[in-house]
Amino acid sequence: MAELQWTVEGKRFRDAEEYEAALRDKQLIDSITGSLKLDNPKDIEKLYLELKNGKYTFESAVGRQFDDNIFELYQRIKATEREQQEEREARKEKRKQQLTKLKNVAKASKKKDKAGNQTKLEDFDMDMQRQIVEILKKKERKRKILIAACLFMCIVSFGYLGAYYQVSAKSAKEFEELSAMKEAGAQKGASGKNKVKINLVDDELVIPDILPEYELIHQKNQKLIGWVKIDDTIIDYPVMQTVNNEYYLDHNFNQEEDRNGCIFMDYQCDVVRGCDNIILYGHHMKSGKMFGTLNKYSKESYYEEHPTIQFDTIYEKGTYQVMYVFRSKVYSEEEVTFKYYQFINAASEMEFDSAMNEMAALSLYDTGVTAAYGDKLLTLSTCDYQEKKGRFVVVAKKID
Repeated sequence: MAELQWTVEGKRFRDAEEYEAALRDKQLIDSITGSLKLDNPKDIEKLYLELKNGKYTFESAVGRQFDDNIFELYQRIKATEREQQEEREARKEKRKQQLTKLKNVAKASKKKDKAGNQTKLEDFDMDMQRQIVEILKKKERKRKILIAACLFMCIVSFGYLGAYYQVSAKSAKEFEELSAMKEAGAQKGASGKNKVKINLVDDELVIPDILPEYELIHQKNQKLIGWVKIDDTIIDYPVMQTVNNEYYLDHNFNQEEDRNGCIFMDYQCDVVRGCDNIILYGHHMKSGKMFGTLNKYSKESYYEEHPTIQFDTIYEKGTYQVMYVFRSKVYSEEEVTFKYYQFINAASEMEFDSAMNEMAALSLYDTGVTAAYGDKLLTLSTCDYQEKKGRFVVVAKKID
């Protein structure tokens, strides 16, 4: 039961030492943010500089995630300031052009006296005065509009950031609750429900019992199909599946709109009948959430520290050994090339071997792990921003 409490800010820890470190980080974060306003650019800049200069030292993934969030927020603020500076420079240049025009008009009017007195509005004829007044009025109107637009953009930007962090905090709490329900179900044991049979057109399919740890979660949302976890990382999430590959791009576990989305299984995969390759998709969030840290597998040293992936369906546990790591993209239908996201079932041993050769050729390094026809695979896929429609892919083989 103690392990149920080893969760901080949506992140679970394997032992008491890591958990205590995370608690210390959370306490430090609370003390830091207690006197700051995270919607105040000056406070964010001050905190960013303090973190950059090493004023605070974090011991766990909770602290590092907080550091990353502040860095991202600071970068957004600086981008907004740069845009405002560019707008000011543009206004300054336009004002310079208008002043030049007025000077030319003043010279052309020849109303300036020979003693060098400054030109006054009254020095021009009535028609010229009207033109000058109109120019000044337009200038003032544009200045007010720009000021109002800047204020509006600032309000919208900070409102958006505030809403985003509020949703993120809520999402983290929900995942923490789901994780606790999973552990509670595992300790409680099987519920003793009878197996359910459904009659199909061509055969009779027996649906296995749902594993005890997933029964309560499945009752909350029957689109739950499994759970994916990579030890010592933020990846520790429920996996959803619905009739398409779009819904969970922008909906969370509770079916609310959320740009973080959920980890979801390709709708063509079938965990009851089985398939050669189960494909899971997740967003590459800058915050690190979902599959935001999956591209760390681009370094072989990271693979060596995280060689296995735990993926349970709601019916069966599974451990997978990482085999291939590569970059790919979403191709057009007309392009004739290997498309990893279409490889779910192999029609023959030859087709399976061909897919393995294609992925081995793309892999960033050789793990020494191979697969033969009949092995079951797991593919994790997320966006990769090195090219348009790029994808970062990790393929693993079931080993238990």
